[in-house]
Amino acid sequence: MSIKHVLVVDDEPDICALLEITLQRMGIETTSTTRMREALDLVGQRTFDLCLTDMRMPDGDGLQLVEHIQRHCPDLPVAVITAHGSVDSAVSALKLGAFDFVTKPVNLDMLRRLIDNALKLGKAPAPDDPLQDPAESTDPGPLLGRSEAMNQLRGKVARLARSQAPVMILGESGSGKELVAREIHRLGSRSDQPFVPVNCGAIPSELMESEFFGHCKGAFTGAVRDKVGLFREAHGGTLFLDEIAELPLALQVKLLRALQERAIKPVGSAREENVDVRILSATHKDLAAEVDEGHFRQDLYYRLNVVELRVPPLRERPEDIASLAKHILGQIADRWGLPPLSLESAAMDRLAGYHFPGNVRELENILERAAVMVDGPVIDADALEFPERGPAQRNAALTVSDSVGLDDQLAEQERAALEAALARTGGNRTAAARLLGLSFRQLRYRLKKLGID
Repeated sequence: MSIKHVLVVDDEPDICALLEITLQRMGIETTSTTRMREALDLVGQRTFDLCLTDMRMPDGDGLQLVEHIQRHCPDLPVAVITAHGSVDSAVSALKLGAFDFVTKPVNLDMLRRLIDNALKLGKAPAPDDPLQDPAESTDPGPLLGRSEAMNQLRGKVARLARSQAPVMILGESGSGKELVAREIHRLGSRSDQPFVPVNCGAIPSELMESEFFGHCKGAFTGAVRDKVGLFREAHGGTLFLDEIAELPLALQVKLLRALQERAIKPVGSAREENVDVRILSATHKDLAAEVDEGHFRQDLYYRLNVVELRVPPLRERPEDIASLAKHILGQIADRWGLPPLSLESAAMDRLAGYHFPGNVRELENILERAAVMVDGPVIDADALEFPERGPAQRNAALTVSDSVGLDDQLAEQERAALEAALARTGGNRTAAARLLGLSFRQLRYRLKKLGID
């Protein structure tokens, strides 16, 4: 393995010496300079594997060097060193394409992790070359589709994977925001560390602080043992905050501090713990509007929204529906142990003409229902059921219990009917299917979905 070479740019001799010693102990060669102009010349003359630069220099600043490297040496990751409390400057560097930042006084453990992560990066993708289509790749990943919108999305994901900048992933429900987050993690330097997803809207507000930051035994009633929070679970890896707009304001304050200090304080603890996580967030809401309405803190919004990434809805890429449908049917057949499934041309035409308000998740549901409704391997147009959203459905929604969701109510009714049919036929599934007017495959699917043995 070739020895790595790092360029250190800092006008403080003590900092240069500290960085050089740390890098040499890691088996890494260093070249140091105290002048920005010399640094600009060096990156054009020699090949480096990483650049560590101070933000403020006598003859320039770190942002100037970040911009220069992004234009002329895109394969070279650059990390900035900034004074404690100057996180805004570091965020500006991340927006320009810096890999990461470290604050003074330098925490050597965090510095070593930053260096290790940066040196794992490979060659940067060309900004104007579309990535290989996943349908033709030996490693397709989750982001399927041949449309221009998906080509652009995959290119942005590949470039964001080379950074540690926080990313705000915007998109409608069902468009695949978590898949995008997982792909950024998979392609990045943290891929061998945990990816921890959390739905911010699914955690009771009174438990949020404990869930995020952990707690100590005895911190409150019911805290019978120490709890490791989500930040600690994701240490070294990626924490994905889905539906970030649902966070209550009280927790937003604590989350902002955790991001700025890169440290957390478990509930009931007297000391902070350093954490190293990359934050990816997602929401289907207009977060800028939430800020204007006072529902979301502006300072946290700017801290999370360093880079904004929009996932296109399915209706903006209808040419991808056929390849997505083929992939989904393949997954269904594998999961259920069926022969390969396919769509009649008329069925494909119906899918192509639908606008999919629920996006890819809705396409998956439609195809799964259709696979249940047919006995053979070919799905015809009549087997496709599209949800209706007329006045009758809206009025029906008004009668749903506040305590029990509609899906749960329907599932209980379905369970009761299935159990009654099985009891009446003495457990004979073929006879029960006939009694209910279902095919055997339909019955088997419904029993498996509801966990009925």
